[in-house]
Amino acid sequence: MQHVVNAVMLRASDYNENDKILTLLTAEKGKITAGIKGVKKAAAKLKFAAQPFCFAEYVLSERGGRYTVVNASECESFYDLRTDVNKFYAASAAVEAANALTFEGDDCREMFTRLVRALSQICGGGESQALISFLSFALKISGYGINAENCFECGASLKDAASLKFDMDSGSFTCGECGKGLGASRVTYNVLRKAEDKSYDADFITADGEKRALRLIREYLSYKLNIAFKSLSEYVRLI
Repeated sequence: MQHVVNAVMLRASDYNENDKILTLLTAEKGKITAGIKGVKKAAAKLKFAAQPFCFAEYVLSERGGRYTVVNASECESFYDLRTDVNKFYAASAAVEAANALTFEGDDCREMFTRLVRALSQICGGGESQALISFLSFALKISGYGINAENCFECGASLKDAASLKFDMDSGSFTCGECGKGLGASRVTYNVLRKAEDKSYDADFITADGEKRALRLIREYLSYKLNIAFKSLSEYVRLI
């Protein structure tokens, strides 16, 4: 039986001498694993289908519940992501998070759509904002949304709070007086509110704030999933 899916290639692992195992995030079948044969050969016709960030229409052969890529038509290679180191690691961080936050059998259409959009935005520039927006969305639809509203403990407004904290267990900001967890800044708080299309103070939207927000997201992701997000760490180091 054959299936045609629109997919982004999340991960490729070597298998046998010339084959690979791909992890694909598809609009139609969620996250799936598929083998692809002979793709490590220099002249392989489907070599592109196993490249990072490939967005393509994949033709899959299914047998015994296992998928094999038999053909593919590229929709977008996002070539610029592989020629700029900052864009590469920002895109890698988005893909890494999408892989960690999805499971086979899940409906991944929203994640797929937002990932394609994020890769396109990162490719075009402004990669920090695009990555923060994607990670915020991915956390939210996966049940780990960050709460950047009033203080989670006392309900007080955080707009003019002298100090803030971020509680890893609840994923919420609190005022410094009654909160616990990591110390957080108003720039981080406002950058995350902007990413979620909420009201924010434009005076606190800075490049340093974006870097701080990414650090907080990295720590939160690692805390919740017990995974080291290497690409996100490298991107934060670069910016």
